[in-house]
Amino acid sequence: MNFQQLRIIREAVQQNFNLTEVAAALFTSQSGVSKHIKDLEDELGVELFVRRGKRLLGLTAPGKELAVIVDRMLQDARNIKRLADQFADAEAGQLTVATTHTQARYALPQVVARFKAAFPKVHLVLLQANPAEIVSLLQSGEADIGIATEALGEDPAFVTFPFYDWHHSVVVPEGHALASEPLTLEALAEHPLITYHEGFTGRARIDATFAQAGLAPDIVLSALDADVIKTYVQVGLGVGIIASMAFEPQRDAGLRLLDASHLFPTNTTHLALKKRHYLRGYAYRFLQECVGSLSEERIREALGGEA
Repeated sequence: MNFQQLRIIREAVQQNFNLTEVAAALFTSQSGVSKHIKDLEDELGVELFVRRGKRLLGLTAPGKELAVIVDRMLQDARNIKRLADQFADAEAGQLTVATTHTQARYALPQVVARFKAAFPKVHLVLLQANPAEIVSLLQSGEADIGIATEALGEDPAFVTFPFYDWHHSVVVPEGHALASEPLTLEALAEHPLITYHEGFTGRARIDATFAQAGLAPDIVLSALDADVIKTYVQVGLGVGIIASMAFEPQRDAGLRLLDASHLFPTNTTHLALKKRHYLRGYAYRFLQECVGSLSEERIREALGGEA
């Protein structure tokens, strides 16, 4: 048994059992992948994959159990390297944070500025992705920290901490009719709406709120980030619903922000860590810059002492 065989098992699951994709991801040949799988099955004396001819369709019962162990072994191997790096030079390295555009653009700039002032030799990578992609990046170990409003609390392999609460607001051009009357869902639903794409920045709660009120709003455009939404509000395409922190009065001249906290429920953005993922010392500092009360001791306790 060797690490390449273990990587192939993990990659086969991640690539939906497509051996061509597995080979490409591991920079090897498809025939080499097949041989490694056969050698491992011969060594263990059990079949790990369900097959149809030469195609892999899924994992057998022992294959499923092995996949869990493989993920743990490979993660621990990465942890050993991080541990060595931590003691070799605690002030330098790389921290990868996977987050959405909204968080990277509006919630994190001051956090990043404070962190970089404390750790100038740490290379900080901000991977902007959708919530499902953030989950995958955390699961694979490609990201150390995940930050998003959706999806992160659904995986039992993660530990999450509340980052901050926020509300949706309505953005309209100056002089718009909605700015001169009490804002209600009914009044809002009478206008074409522009808001976030499904799965982003609390969109599910927007839809649920209208549905519970028996309203079917005309959402004429959806986008991944507030800057695009505001742009199309400015050209008169409709009324925007955005995260309140995404409005900047000086930059968003010609637009007006209307409080909608009485219409839509509170959203919470979370910080997520994968259990058993070794965190360098500076990662704890980044988390503390996000939430001052989030001590290293508290994080380690939540992770079961394994971080």
